[in-house]
Amino acid sequence: MLIGVPEEIKNHEYRVGLTPTSVNELSNKGHEVMVENNAGAAIGFSNDDYAGAGAQIIDSAAQIFSASEMIVKVKEPQPDECKMLREGQLLFTYLHLAPDPIQTELLVASGATCVAYETVTDDAGTLPLLAPMSVVAGRMSIQAGAHYLEKAQGGQGVLLSGVPGVAPAKVTIIGGGVVGENAAYMAVGMGADVTILDRSLARLTQLDFEYEGRARCIYSTARTIEEHVLEADLVIGAVLVPGAEAPKLLTRDHISRMKPGSVVVDVAIDQGGCFETSKATTHQDPVYVVDNVVHYCVANMPGAVARTATIALNNSTLPFTMALANKGVQALLDDEHLLNGLNVHKGQVTYQAVSDALGYNYAPPAEALKN
Repeated sequence: MLIGVPEEIKNHEYRVGLTPTSVNELSNKGHEVMVENNAGAAIGFSNDDYAGAGAQIIDSAAQIFSASEMIVKVKEPQPDECKMLREGQLLFTYLHLAPDPIQTELLVASGATCVAYETVTDDAGTLPLLAPMSVVAGRMSIQAGAHYLEKAQGGQGVLLSGVPGVAPAKVTIIGGGVVGENAAYMAVGMGADVTILDRSLARLTQLDFEYEGRARCIYSTARTIEEHVLEADLVIGAVLVPGAEAPKLLTRDHISRMKPGSVVVDVAIDQGGCFETSKATTHQDPVYVVDNVVHYCVANMPGAVARTATIALNNSTLPFTMALANKGVQALLDDEHLLNGLNVHKGQVTYQAVSDALGYNYAPPAEALKN
């Protein structure tokens, strides 16, 4: 198969769809890979690295989209990229369609087969291609939150760890999944006063055992969210409904009653955000203030640590990329977990949560592929 890797064009997005190591693996299996000129240069993957791994270096994204049978990216295609896709072409990347009607409309119009990293599943019922970026984003959320708690950044001037004689900052994490667990890992390690809220008693039990009392693990209700958010210096939004728009668990009223100079980090912003006051921001302009509360809502947080994130992502995506390269759409029919990643095919929406959110007729993925 002829595989194309364009340079990412989203604001301050330096990740790249394939590492030279992944290119080498694909080349060794007889596949051809085209990589856009300097697609990985910003994170230390040179054209020479890619060429040495067996890739062709191509001058423009347009050439790559025109020639490739499969496009491998990191972030959702931007409108100009969507318009270059065509029927019969595979797209393998993060999509996050439920809160994005414009992208969905363009992908439907393209006729392409679009497989989303974030809805591919595994035997354990988890999301293996979302997990590595959730680990990165969870850990980064505390790093970002600690920075914006500094007075010069608009925060209240609180050190996350405290010092002897001064209490540490209170950190409330809403959601105990991969993002929440990794946010807690960082916050506990830095000495913060940490509370994790989740609706799964099994998950809370697991986290309580893991942190050995160093983090409070509280059942999430409207009342407990309100109680712990209003006490917090830093709130991390870490909820996820796979493929669907995130529920709004923190209201504008909550925000209005939080401590002036407190910080909220909405890691769910790719799926529309879990705070009513959230709107997507960029690494170039990452924060804004509502009711004296600093909001950090960067939609591609792992892009800030792009080299680490790219390698981590490829470690997870490569087996699926290889399967798609070897078999084409048949790989989807052969693997129910990869099939769960199919969101759009030949003008049909094939993921239930996306069709529900945006009003499209739902086409079961296996049926859509056979038509």
